[in-house]
Amino acid sequence: MEKSKVRPWKLLTAGAVLGAALILAAIAGMRFSDSRPFCSSICHVMEQAAVTHVNSPHADLACNECHAPHDIVAKLPFKAKEGLRDFADNIRGIDVPLRAGLETRTVVNNNCISCHRNTVQNVMMAKEYCFDCHRSVAHQKKTPVSFREAADE
Repeated sequence: MEKSKVRPWKLLTAGAVLGAALILAAIAGMRFSDSRPFCSSICHVMEQAAVTHVNSPHADLACNECHAPHDIVAKLPFKAKEGLRDFADNIRGIDVPLRAGLETRTVVNNNCISCHRNTVQNVMMAKEYCFDCHRSVAHQKKTPVSFREAADE
């Protein structure tokens, strides 16, 4: 009896299909784990941030469009590190919204400037970060959106 030969093109095709499926699954997973439903359901302490985000001018953005680097090469390790930190805080029972660390604050500020480049090009910042004055733009607090000023806390 002769052994059946596996044709190279079949292996190549199967590898390409498997590779494409893995890439599509990774993209879907990345998009879902960037989203408000993921952040508020996995991390219960962020429920209030998710609720206030829904009513903000940035409601159409996913959480990580502001809270993670846009460049995928920088985003993957950043998201893994910060996600593990947030997960550990959540497991330990921290019951207040998680506070952004220095690296996250810098990323958020860079994302503000990147998205609002035309608006801020002539702004002389009096504080270190955009959100030092505009803290509640993405996560509205205290007053209803219809009564808010951009710099309200």
